[in-house]
Amino acid sequence: MYTILAANVFTKILDDFGVTAPLFIAQVINFIIVLFVLKKFAFGPIQAMLEQRQNRIAEGEEKLKRIETQLAESEERSSAAIEEANTTAKRLIDEAKDSAAALSEQKTQEAIASAQGILQKAEQSAKAERSQMVAELKQEFGRLVAATTANVTGKVLTDDDNKRINDEAVASIEG
Repeated sequence: MYTILAANVFTKILDDFGVTAPLFIAQVINFIIVLFVLKKFAFGPIQAMLEQRQNRIAEGEEKLKRIETQLAESEERSSAAIEEANTTAKRLIDEAKDSAAALSEQKTQEAIASAQGILQKAEQSAKAERSQMVAELKQEFGRLVAATTANVTGKVLTDDDNKRINDEAVASIEG
């Protein structure tokens, strides 16, 4: 009884809405055709475009990850290069300081040696000059003694007398 009641309700609804079998079949066929056309010309290209966009986004994200990885590697390499440059710079500065200290020490030694040479030459020059002055002084002293003796004695002295008086005067100065 239930099936008959359900069938009656179904036919009543179909009658109320004006659904007839040939018209309904035509509408189903139209619906299938519209569905096929939409799938072929609307949904298909839209889905293909969405897939392309999705692929491009995925590729972009992949490229971004590769770039981030390369950037990290580049930063590590640059940090290592900077560290190596700092180490090299420190070594070069230390070598320059050592070289400068050695050169300064060498120049100081050369200056000391040069100063000592100048002092030795000055001493030698002073000794030579002193010796020359002493010799001149002895000669002058001997001449003065001979002249004084000649004036005191009132006689003219010969070369032998001058020589003997000079030798005695020099001996008395040295002694």
